[in-house]
Amino acid sequence: MNVMFRSKWWSFGFRSAIMLYFFILIVLPIIGIYSQSISSGFVPFWESISDPLAWKAVLLTIKLALIATVINVLLGSMIGWVLIRYRFPGRRILNSLVDLPFALPTAVTGLMILLLLGPGSFVGELASKMGFEIVFHQPAIVIAMVFVTFPFVIRAVQPLLEEIDKSEEEAAYTMGATKLRTFFSVIYPSMLPGVISGAMLAFSRALAEFGAVVLVAGNIPGKTLIAAVYIFGEIESDNPQGAAAVSVMLLTLSFIILWTVNLIQSRRPGK
Repeated sequence: MNVMFRSKWWSFGFRSAIMLYFFILIVLPIIGIYSQSISSGFVPFWESISDPLAWKAVLLTIKLALIATVINVLLGSMIGWVLIRYRFPGRRILNSLVDLPFALPTAVTGLMILLLLGPGSFVGELASKMGFEIVFHQPAIVIAMVFVTFPFVIRAVQPLLEEIDKSEEEAAYTMGATKLRTFFSVIYPSMLPGVISGAMLAFSRALAEFGAVVLVAGNIPGKTLIAAVYIFGEIESDNPQGAAAVSVMLLTLSFIILWTVNLIQSRRPGK
């Protein structure tokens, strides 16, 4: 009885410690952001989120994040397919490099883009001669977003590809279906939940990216000023409520995306 009591007490204490850690690390900062945004009242909060500069920054961020997500959906699906379905020298190395954006500091990513595509680089000079700029313009922001969100679609698609029953593909071939029709009729429907959830996670991550884009983005409203840089500028201008108001917009959108991802994953077969 004493051993059982100690076991239950230890289990209760462990769960309480985990919940306390979760509350301090995640819940409190979120509450702090929302409370800071309305600390001066709802009228200043509304003025902050209805500021044309803020809206331009948020809408530009959403647009560029969508472009980066589309690119990652196309590339991520193909790369995930190749890494699962084909065997070739260096495959394991490439598979491990997929997670590099998770381990690499985002500021280093921005610096790499600046050095490789900046005005003094070969690519930057070539682009300048052709009449367009990369760094401090929207293409550099999209490239930074693509890099930091690169693994999401790949890692979401790979497990689904591994679970596909190849007998279904063989049955489709036996019935005379082409490889293209088999892919879209048999394989792609199984991949789709992973593609959607990976795309949503990539989009949510791109919305909040700061370190990789701050070095390559400009500060022109409606053209290169994205939400993360706008929030940073508001903090530097001693306007934490304005920064918190825009942060709340992004945070709420991220909550909606994560809820949708969980809903999609819960409806997967076998869940």
